[in-house]
Amino acid sequence: MRVTQSMLSSNMLRNLNNSYGKMSKLQEQMNSGKLVNRPSDDPVIAVKGMGYRVELDKNEQYQRNIREAHTWLDSTDEALEQVGSSLIRVKELIVQAANDTNTTEDRQKINAEITQIKEQLRDMANTKVGDNYIFSGTHTNSPLYTDQVGPQNPNITTGAAKTIEVNVFDGISMKINTQGNEYFNRVDEFMGHVETLLNGGGNASDISNALGLNTNGIPALDSIYNETLTLRADVGARQNRVELMENRLTIQEVNVTKQMSENEDTDYAKAITDMATTESIHQAALSVGAKIIQQTLVDFIR
Repeated sequence: MRVTQSMLSSNMLRNLNNSYGKMSKLQEQMNSGKLVNRPSDDPVIAVKGMGYRVELDKNEQYQRNIREAHTWLDSTDEALEQVGSSLIRVKELIVQAANDTNTTEDRQKINAEITQIKEQLRDMANTKVGDNYIFSGTHTNSPLYTDQVGPQNPNITTGAAKTIEVNVFDGISMKINTQGNEYFNRVDEFMGHVETLLNGGGNASDISNALGLNTNGIPALDSIYNETLTLRADVGARQNRVELMENRLTIQEVNVTKQMSENEDTDYAKAITDMATTESIHQAALSVGAKIIQQTLVDFIR
């Protein structure tokens, strides 16, 4: 086969274009810091990168859910802590009122503070996170206590026992609310019973029995306080698990980010070495091409 001058020129130009393309790709990798700047550069790396990004997006959503869980559980624990402190004060007032030396007027004065504590406990039952009432089950837009319907809001009865869960990992969900309907109903019933006793409906013995004995089905203070501690223990256990899940998500984020970096980030040492090698080959090709390409008519005229 005859090798013509045009064939030599065409091959040289094609090889020079390929060399320019390699240098352009290496330059782009060094400028962007990524091995793949478009899917056609390396489909395998591109598909893997998409998978890693999906994992990171899911991880980010789970971390947002974790923060929401923290907010709900912390608010619940704080509310129950205040309820517990209020019940301790109620116990002190009941002990004070159970003294036979107290007159009816003295007990009414004590009852004034009991009434205010009762209202405070209702406020705790209506604790909100943002626009959501955290003790109302799935009826988060309805408070447990309203002035319009009386002490207990009947609109939330059907959803009060239902749980609110958020996804914190693949296939793992956590309950973030505490059903407070029945609990705060017992608290409110007890406080109403104490008000009745202090308003002249009971003697010192009846008032004293309110601390630890059930009277006519009315829950006693000790049992209510123990229930408060049980609820706080449950909230604390869930807070601990949320922290564990948060640590797990942080570790996963670091691992996936590392895998994504290893998959698609530019190895600058290798890229610079390849660039220098490609440039040397390119310069050699230019030099050899200049020697083998036939001189033009202009060169002869000179």
